Amino acid sequence: MANNFAELKRQRNKDLKKLTNEITKLGGTSEKKSYEDTRFWRPSVDKSGNGYAVIRFLPSPQNEDMPWVQLWSHSFQGPTGKWYIENSLTTINQKDPVSEHNSALWNSGLDSDKDIARKQKRRLSYIANIYVVKDPSNPENEGEVKLFKFGKKIFDKLNDMMNPEFDDETPVNPFDLWEGANFKLKIRNVEGYRNYDKSEFDSPEPLSEDEDDLERIWNTEYPLNEFISETNFKTYDELKDRLNFVLDLNQEVSHVERPMPTREEPVVQTRKETVEEASDDPWSSEDDDDGLTYFEKLAEG
Repeated sequence: MANNFAELKRQRNKDLKKLTNEITKLGGTSEKKSYEDTRFWRPSVDKSGNGYAVIRFLPSPQNEDMPWVQLWSHSFQGPTGKWYIENSLTTINQKDPVSEHNSALWNSGLDSDKDIARKQKRRLSYIANIYVVKDPSNPENEGEVKLFKFGKKIFDKLNDMMNPEFDDETPVNPFDLWEGANFKLKIRNVEGYRNYDKSEFDSPEPLSEDEDDLERIWNTEYPLNEFISETNFKTYDELKDRLNFVLDLNQEVSHVERPMPTREEPVVQTRKETVEEASDDPWSSEDDDDGLTYFEKLAEG
């Protein structure tokens, strides 16, 4: 502690050391922390927005039934300027405050309310295990098992392999280690947005001719069910508080005088539902991968 200006000047180097020591005690550091989940792989693009990689979708992890999980979420900005970026409880077949709020808007009879509800739709994404065959931008990822989060466009290509459109095409399980196929991910910049239309599967072939290597790869897969476990979701009340904060809601929609409509958001799309059925849902959006990337960046920021 300095008693005068001259002493303050003499002690300034000591003060810096004292402050840095105190920050260390508090757990602070000058190094920026990263909260990115390193289990996930994300494709890279160059300055022009183009990218290329080869990946292989992997089978179901040990003790799990499916090679992917689907996750519903909400990503929208409220009139407060704040963002609501949260997983939706409808993923696990529970009531969700955004779904209820959107239902009230949709049933108000006002087109303006319907427009708001559309902007606050659920967004659908998928998570699966992949093996990185080729990643020119980040070669250190090659040969690694990673998690991959993707949207409807890529899932449609998986579905096309399993359910071909024409009779002369043979169904292929793209998640199979022996009879699956590498996926050539081709990213283009089309009118300022990422485009995956050129992405395609290669001819079916084993991921490796070495059975021990295949077993090692399978054994290093990450569990998927944790992403749809109830513990991975905030509670209804927590989400309600966040929604009220983002939308500045002190009560339910002010112009809706009648009680909350009994109609709720349609249940989570099951694997038996068709794309046509899902697209008719006014509360939901099978989001493309472009939007998925955009909102991931917002969440990370």
